[in-house]
Amino acid sequence: MNRSFLLSAAIAVIALLASAPALAQQSRADTLLIDRAAAGKAMDGPKRGTSMGKVEAQFGAPDQKLEPRGGQQPQWPVIHRWVYPQFTVYFENSHVIDVVLRQAAPGEIGPKPVE
Repeated sequence: MNRSFLLSAAIAVIALLASAPALAQQSRADTLLIDRAAAGKAMDGPKRGTSMGKVEAQFGAPDQKLEPRGGQQPQWPVIHRWVYPQFTVYFENSHVIDVVLRQAAPGEIGPKPVE
């Protein structure tokens, strides 16, 4: 066999073996995103457009009401964040604009706790 062919084949095998841990890591991350998205669709959380009063009446008082952000300019609305055990609710002024899961599964390593 040709020496350059063998060298090229060896380099290709080494590159493939070196990338195997990265591919395995990516696969786990992809699964986590799929699990999180599926859990989010099944979650019975506040719906977009719901008022703060209705959220508190339905889900109780949040664990934390974080300091509002924004509002320095008229085009920047004030954003409020309420933290519940399963999710964080984001309000623009006084209505829900988004709900983000804090943990998709009990064993999942999620975002750092809010300080």
